[in-house]
Amino acid sequence: MSGAALSPSDRLRAAGSAWRRLPALRRLKLIVGLLAAIAIPLGFVDTSLGIAIAAVAALYGLSKLPQRPKLVAQVALIVAFAYPEPSLAAILAVFFGVFHLPAHLRRFALPGVALAAAIAYPFFLDKLFTIPLLGEFPSVNTGVAMVVFIMMAVGLNVVVGYAGLLDLGYVAFYAFGAYTTAWLASLQFSQVKLHIGSVGITHSLPGLHLSIWLIIPIAGVITALAGVIIGLPTLRLRGDYLAIVTLGFGEILPQVARNGADLSGFNLTNGPNGITPIDAPGFGHTLHRITGGVLPVDFLSDPSGQNMYFWTALGLLVVTIFACFRLRDSRLGRAWIAIREDEIAAAAMGIPLMRTKTWAYASGAFFGGVSGAFYASFKSAAFPGDFYFNISIFILSMVILGGMGNIWGVIVGAALLSYLDREGLANIGAWINLHFHASIDVPPYESGIFGLIIILVMLFRPEGLIPSRRRRAELHEGS
Repeated sequence: MSGAALSPSDRLRAAGSAWRRLPALRRLKLIVGLLAAIAIPLGFVDTSLGIAIAAVAALYGLSKLPQRPKLVAQVALIVAFAYPEPSLAAILAVFFGVFHLPAHLRRFALPGVALAAAIAYPFFLDKLFTIPLLGEFPSVNTGVAMVVFIMMAVGLNVVVGYAGLLDLGYVAFYAFGAYTTAWLASLQFSQVKLHIGSVGITHSLPGLHLSIWLIIPIAGVITALAGVIIGLPTLRLRGDYLAIVTLGFGEILPQVARNGADLSGFNLTNGPNGITPIDAPGFGHTLHRITGGVLPVDFLSDPSGQNMYFWTALGLLVVTIFACFRLRDSRLGRAWIAIREDEIAAAAMGIPLMRTKTWAYASGAFFGGVSGAFYASFKSAAFPGDFYFNISIFILSMVILGGMGNIWGVIVGAALLSYLDREGLANIGAWINLHFHASIDVPPYESGIFGLIIILVMLFRPEGLIPSRRRRAELHEGS
């Protein structure tokens, strides 16, 4: 086919292939040179942005230097930022220090430092530097939403990344978890009165009022059972057929929630009005007294309530990550990977396809239900409008962007997209309007922006930002 006959998508794909074939040193020079070329004109528009891009180019170049020159350059960079931005200098010092550890220590030090930084984040948020173009660091409230979406992305990674099952209806499990919390911690079923571990409310209130610490595992189990029920008739299909069926289920359940105010005279979901308010999490008066007030009675009435939501979400995420690592390295996880790579060969080796796929679907559903249950408690509401199809695509994009099958990559991809969705794009729009005297409202175009990001990743780095070694080998073998 001649060059004139190539479509734009074919040309972009060819450009991506040509880029990957370039020697590593030449790619390094091109990237550093391009960043430097971008930094110079942007420096005239916003000095801090130009300096930031130049610093990124320097950091990227430093990563490829030999050990001793790299150490000297890193110390010089830390000293250069020590006075104008001490918080940035401290972050760089910790980051460089971790990467100078031996590989066997770095494996544990990196996630440990990241977790410690996340736990301390609410205390140091107001002392952190301003990010050029993006503005302030995300608020604690935004941080809760980001952690919840990371949890959902890690759960979907079990289905898509491990087992290779394309699921376009993951929002259904998120909805199951949210409505389980709404049913078990609200006035919805006012014809009964049951209080088990409820906090922050009077015990005379009608309805079901269970402790959130009981509801979260209950929601996970109920959602996993729903995943099994949905999966049994659908997992006999493959590829596009499976994607269409899961999309259908993802559309059915929000419609049931929207029209569930009158199911043969029974109000299940309260229809478009949703179920609100939902009881707040908390630890009750006894634990509050024993811990000297460290653990709040309930999160809503406590001044540190937002921080408690954030730390609780972090705890749930840590459990999710640990469970997914254990699943990946188990016999079941290896069976999922075998099915993803070659379903026919896996069946020939004696792997029961339906049962193994169903376990993947149920496991992913469990984590989706847990995240939905906690997020409904955080928002104190469950509305049908919260569970539209775009959320399924959004979470799938996080998995693809980060690197399917690699938990750390999925965490990075989910954090990036959820931040852009919550605050990042609005901040970028405000920066453009300020420096170019425009009046652009960026958030309405966020779907197109996310789509462009995914297209570029698929063309130039189809394995994702941080792929697993296996995934990288699968995509580039024979290139």
